[in-house]
Amino acid sequence: MTKPSPDAVVKAPPRATTPRARKPRVDPLYYLFLLPFLAIFTLAVTLPAVLGFVYSFTNSIGFGDFSFIGVRNFIAVFRDEGILGAYGFTLAFSLVTVVVVNAVAFLLALGLTSRIRFRTALRTVFVIPMVISGIVIAFVFQYLFSNSLPLAGKAMGIEPLATSILANPDLAWLAIVFVTAWQSIPSAMLIYIAGLLTVPPEVYEASSIDGATPWHTLRHITFPLVAGYAVINTVLGFKNYLNTYDIIVGLTDGGPGVSTRSVAMAIFRGFEGGDYAYQMANAVIFFLISVAIALIQLRFTRGKGGTAA
Repeated sequence: MTKPSPDAVVKAPPRATTPRARKPRVDPLYYLFLLPFLAIFTLAVTLPAVLGFVYSFTNSIGFGDFSFIGVRNFIAVFRDEGILGAYGFTLAFSLVTVVVVNAVAFLLALGLTSRIRFRTALRTVFVIPMVISGIVIAFVFQYLFSNSLPLAGKAMGIEPLATSILANPDLAWLAIVFVTAWQSIPSAMLIYIAGLLTVPPEVYEASSIDGATPWHTLRHITFPLVAGYAVINTVLGFKNYLNTYDIIVGLTDGGPGVSTRSVAMAIFRGFEGGDYAYQMANAVIFFLISVAIALIQLRFTRGKGGTAA
């Protein structure tokens, strides 16, 4: 055999090299639009929050000279029975309201997604409270609870309703829960409607073929499939109710006495009374508690939300 000549050797083609993936270039115009909003957010939110945290360690009254006093403000907050009472009312009010709002909103969403007439018109009617200012709603209901409801109670001979419940320390919180729920139910209802509309109709058809009752369908199909939306309503609602202020101001102004004073109201009233640094410490504690509650909610509901998604 003769060896092939060197010229006859076929050279292997060079390996194809894949070009390195380049990072997408960010348009400078993006930063041009982002910078003003970032500056506004920093000046309006971040900077005041940092300054408030610093002032919580001082004896400042909001103006003039001040000196650093360490954690004395924080210690005083935990010893203040009025502040502790405001925390107790706020947490209890938030818990009751979030349960009431979610229960009623879910039932309304079920009704407004069923095969009934005038569904679109009814949805529009139920959404109206969401677009009205909270302070306006509070003043309207304050008149109703103080005048119209007592008159109706006297006419019907119902003794508990013959006087304004806003003047009763044991019942005033019920009025606040009612008005807050009246305003909050529409937004929660819309979220539940969005969740119910994502459930495939085939699932309900299969359950009806299997002979499932309406209660079993609701419990074993509808509830699990909209659990993620319930998580959203619970987290958002609880956060909003912890910061409640305008409705309480319009209804009871924290009274009778301080029985319906929320933490947000205590903080704002402290600013007016010269307890600037003290209430800043209270605000820092309230912020940390709110974050802790939100994290706990997400921790215990993450599994339900994941299955629903």
